[in-house]
Amino acid sequence: QVQLVESGGGLVQAGASLRLSCAASGNTFTSYAMGWFRQAPGKEREFVATISRFGRITSYAAPVKGRFTISRDNAKNAVYLQMNSLKPEDTAVYYCAARASAVAMSVTEYNYWGQGTQVTVSS
Repeated sequence: QVQLVESGGGLVQAGASLRLSCAASGNTFTSYAMGWFRQAPGKEREFVATISRFGRITSYAAPVKGRFTISRDNAKNAVYLQMNSLKPEDTAVYYCAARASAVAMSVTEYNYWGQGTQVTVSS
């Protein structure tokens, strides 16, 4: 089991940057591929980015590719999402997720979820 806590959300203007953090409990962090997802009001939760257990493999959704960067620090049991050139359409609750296997891009493939952190981008 792993517990996840996100932080770093906030209200920013278009073009700004934010860095989200996700702290994981337990001593088996390297057993998990990690992902970031987001959910805007009235929309389904969608994939943003994923990273493999030791960070060698990353994958991004098309709308964020080139602007967002996922990374992890296994010594700190943490995963990050650096978000640059933010747009109003990036406004959503951002969730950290973990799965005890390889990277994946589907909500249903992740077993553990954080509570989410709100990101609001004003125009």
